[in-house]
Amino acid sequence: MEKDFTSGSLLRGLAAFSFPYMLSCFLQTFYGMADLYVIGQFKGAASISAVSIGSQVMHMLTVMIVGLAMGSTVNISQAIGKKDTGNAARSIGNTVILFAFLSVFFTILLLLGTDAILTLLSTPQEAVIETKIYLRICFAGIPLIVAYNIISCIFRGVGDSQSPLLFIAVACVCNIAFDFLFIGGLKLGAAGAAFATVLSQGISVATALYRMVRKKTFSFSLKKSDFRPYGSVIGNILKIGIPVSCQDGFIQISFLFITAIANSRGVTAAASVGIVEKIISFLFLVPSAMLASISAIAAQNVGAGRNDRARQILWYGTSVAVIFGAFMAFSFQFFSPTALSLFTKDNAVIAMGTQYLKAYVLDCMIAGIHFCFSGFFCAYGKSSLSFIQNFLSIILIRIPGAYLASVLFPSTLYPMGLAAPAGSLFSVILCILLYFKVNWEH
Repeated sequence: MEKDFTSGSLLRGLAAFSFPYMLSCFLQTFYGMADLYVIGQFKGAASISAVSIGSQVMHMLTVMIVGLAMGSTVNISQAIGKKDTGNAARSIGNTVILFAFLSVFFTILLLLGTDAILTLLSTPQEAVIETKIYLRICFAGIPLIVAYNIISCIFRGVGDSQSPLLFIAVACVCNIAFDFLFIGGLKLGAAGAAFATVLSQGISVATALYRMVRKKTFSFSLKKSDFRPYGSVIGNILKIGIPVSCQDGFIQISFLFITAIANSRGVTAAASVGIVEKIISFLFLVPSAMLASISAIAAQNVGAGRNDRARQILWYGTSVAVIFGAFMAFSFQFFSPTALSLFTKDNAVIAMGTQYLKAYVLDCMIAGIHFCFSGFFCAYGKSSLSFIQNFLSIILIRIPGAYLASVLFPSTLYPMGLAAPAGSLFSVILCILLYFKVNWEH
């Protein structure tokens, strides 16, 4: 059901949109963590590394898809704010066409490039076979993964963040059940985790399509003509989406470089970093929810010419992200070993992971700020600004910092964990400068 955020309380609107979105992200992250938990109960460090490395590659692909779909979300939201239902319908139809093509293209490309990806990531020899199997199964299921994420982005574009929560809840329950069946029952190892992921996404897509057919999803109707390619509509989607996708892609590439650095230090370091990345992805649910909420709510207000409300939602979202991030950064200075012990019984992995997590968790607070600015920039169609600050942060701070820390401090992962918050601090400075430089009235 569509929601209008151009009037009424922005705080209530932020809560109404962000809470279901955050729960959706929580469930999606939870079943990703469930893969690691279940594999850790039945297999050793090699299998843990295979799932953590493979799932990181898939996470990178997913965030790039969602980043590209941000162009659709913003276009739909702006059209809803302008009460232009015709443009909203065309944006939805052209989103379906665009991503159907991309899903087939990437499926073929990645299946052919699996071996090159394994080499690029310096995958530990003990984990190569299982990682390859995991990736090939997931790559074959890319059309289903794309379909779920695109349907969710369309719903959020019309202000509905509750329906995607239902879809991911179905996927979460199925994924956990399949994990225990395939990994614990059938002893399929990393392959079982991959099968669980793909099958659960397929069931989620079926649920979403059933809901769209059986219930009146939008206040406007979709016609056959809306599914005809419109150059201007696809152009607008790509204008906003490509910088966001590239930005998210570069962030994930930086994670993969860091993973490769950890992998070169052995299977224990690789497993430690893999588990910490899962924990961090959980902690980033609130900053991610603020980004998505700000982009959707601000875009509606931009479409309606309410620039004052667009700026106000930026500050509300930033305040929430900073308060949450500060609390998490403080708490995990004490509870990191406990969190890591949920995923493995290997004391060496827990010890190295604790070093890495205590430093990395500081990024939860700092990155929350530039996440919120990124959502605001996207709402105005200026996603290139988000790309610029993230790209510079990655190539100047994040990757070089992780590499130097690994070389200079080979006995601990703590300095390496500081590379991410250092990069985010650089991004925050650039975001603030860009905010005051650009005129946000147009």
